[in-house]
Amino acid sequence: MTKKRKPESEMMSYGYDPHLSEGAAKTPLFQTSTFVFKNSEEGKAHFHIAYGLRKKRKNESVSLAYSRINNPNAEIVEERLKIWDNAEACAVFQSGMAAITTTILEISKPNTLIMHSSPLYGGTDHFIKRVLPKYGIKSMYFDSFDTIDKIVNKKNIKYPNLKVSLVYIESPANPTNSLVDIKKSKEIANYFSNKKSKTYLAIDNTFMGPVFSQPIDFGADLVLYSATKYIGGHSDLVAGSVCGNKLLINRIKTMRVFLGNMANPFTCWLMLRSLETLKLRMEKSAENANKIAIVLNNHKKIKKVHYLNLIPKKSNEYKIYKSQYSCGGGMISFDIKGGEKEAFKFLDNLKLVKLAVSLGGTESLACHPYSMTHADVNKETKKLFGFTEALVRLSIGLEDSDDLIDDIKNALKKV
Repeated sequence: MTKKRKPESEMMSYGYDPHLSEGAAKTPLFQTSTFVFKNSEEGKAHFHIAYGLRKKRKNESVSLAYSRINNPNAEIVEERLKIWDNAEACAVFQSGMAAITTTILEISKPNTLIMHSSPLYGGTDHFIKRVLPKYGIKSMYFDSFDTIDKIVNKKNIKYPNLKVSLVYIESPANPTNSLVDIKKSKEIANYFSNKKSKTYLAIDNTFMGPVFSQPIDFGADLVLYSATKYIGGHSDLVAGSVCGNKLLINRIKTMRVFLGNMANPFTCWLMLRSLETLKLRMEKSAENANKIAIVLNNHKKIKKVHYLNLIPKKSNEYKIYKSQYSCGGGMISFDIKGGEKEAFKFLDNLKLVKLAVSLGGTESLACHPYSMTHADVNKETKKLFGFTEALVRLSIGLEDSDDLIDDIKNALKKV
């Protein structure tokens, strides 16, 4: 019996047959908008299945038709991405926000409630709180460390007549690195489910996934990524993905067809390249980040460092970290002593680390979440979850760790 291979081994060839592509060792770029049918019946079958006019028959394969619907590069990268999350299926998108918005629009319906963790990425926060209410979808924050009774009571007091359609969490949270209990979140989703209507749990796993966290193993129904970040990993593409069971992913793919936000062939081809080094890159990033976090934690100009390996051992978060994650990751946030002035002074004096938003690339990046990525987040929300104008976020790359530490120390000297 052949032993099951590890994900990093499958990233080189899984889902691709060289003999279907002139023997090319690597997946070619299928830079085409449309595909030729063998005959009219094949064309009819494709569109009847795509539009839900009939179900796919057992052992029936769906032909290629148009790159807004499917494409070899997209199909292969989806096959490889699902391996990391122990998922049945995957869908790729033009951006992380496309993955998030398409998923939420498919799962949630008017006159329902989304229960979410906080803080969330600024774009997600805006979509849930500013856009969805226009379509009759409301939202409510919950703390996964509260008891289920407390969470349910809060919901019933505030929105007694609304069905919970989705529990949406982000863990570790951007930009504070705070953790959410995935298992507890699933219990909450189960509480609000019934025989007629299931409440699903979706998680944004961008900071730690897919190498250091597999949320499906802890009950998540859907796992979302800004694939621009670690999955892409070179700051040269914009993409998103969602993994889950076949039924849910097929629903999301149907919505994707009509929203028209399928990832293009070249982006998918670039992701295939990146997946081959994903584990190596994330491990090196985490190794560098751990060294830098220790230095920052002992620096006189730093008030507090938010990094998973520095979570106090007696805290509830530490229990979640040790049970649901395998590494501290490559993201660090810290509160500099002072405020915006001191944070800007630090950022403006970095040389090796670049001042830019985004994360998960080979290069190290720094930004000021309060005024940049989370500028639109309500001030009360920011205050409640402890990120202020003194907070700086670092995405640690693959440079030499000593050089990064030297750059950070020199910038702190200017503060």
